[in-house]
Amino acid sequence: MPADTRPEGVHVRAHVRPPWPFRLPGGGLDGVLRRRGSVLERLLHVEGRPVVVRAGQPAADAVVVGAWGPDRAAAEEGVARMRFALGVDEDLRPFYDAFHDDPFIGRSVRMRPHLRITRRPEPFEALAWAVCEQLIDFDRALAIQRRMVARLGRRCARTGLREPPPAATVAGSAPALLESLGLSASRAIALRRAAREVAAGRADLRAPDHERAWRRLRTIPGIGPWTLEMLALHGQGRYDQVPAGDLNLLKLEGRLRTGSPHARGTEEEVRTRFAPYGRWAGLAAWHAMGGPPRRLRPPAVV
Repeated sequence: MPADTRPEGVHVRAHVRPPWPFRLPGGGLDGVLRRRGSVLERLLHVEGRPVVVRAGQPAADAVVVGAWGPDRAAAEEGVARMRFALGVDEDLRPFYDAFHDDPFIGRSVRMRPHLRITRRPEPFEALAWAVCEQLIDFDRALAIQRRMVARLGRRCARTGLREPPPAATVAGSAPALLESLGLSASRAIALRRAAREVAAGRADLRAPDHERAWRRLRTIPGIGPWTLEMLALHGQGRYDQVPAGDLNLLKLEGRLRTGSPHARGTEEEVRTRFAPYGRWAGLAAWHAMGGPPRRLRPPAVV
């Protein structure tokens, strides 16, 4: 790799042997997580300090995660966050053993034991992106996310990597600016209010008590169950949470119940279907949808 794109700072590297079958995912459509050949890379900040993280899989049973930061503590935290985002340390054998013969998702579980839910190393990113995806098609939401990264996000001058804006930046942005990026007026206000709660520490998305932050955010108009379930699933590692209002799941439920490709189930019906999977309900839904879905649109209450 060209010398002028090599990250600077303290380098920390972790060699990981996944306890369960693992496959390195592709890059993200928002341009934040990039794939260069066989290596994933992204920029993130640890308490305001920039860290460049890279991950590769030289063998089926070996993953290497490296981070470059201004000091060892920041680099080590960067490695930890990337390992969380990849789910490389998780042993999914209990899920496999329980559901590999399941009549609904068993075939997918047997064929793709490596399947994991894509996550964000920073939970606020999952919250912000969920707000962007409310009530619009995925391609339009993706365009908003890309504009938000370009206008408000941080960039590494040496590598060219970009990162979504932190909560403090969004909290300090005028609603009109957020609207100019493509958000509706109500979504812009909801996102800024949520960002203020997170930036002020009143909604600590990293605290072990996730439900406390959810209750705080739920009081904000425009932040509903679907948005919080997306935060939980993609930002906090909560496999027990199912975004039941996701249009893909509503359409799947309608098709299963009626045989019609045009029918839609209800959120309650979706929750009932995945309730038997307990703490694995979110992962079961991921298998049911065929892996990383193109989220189309949640219902009116998001």
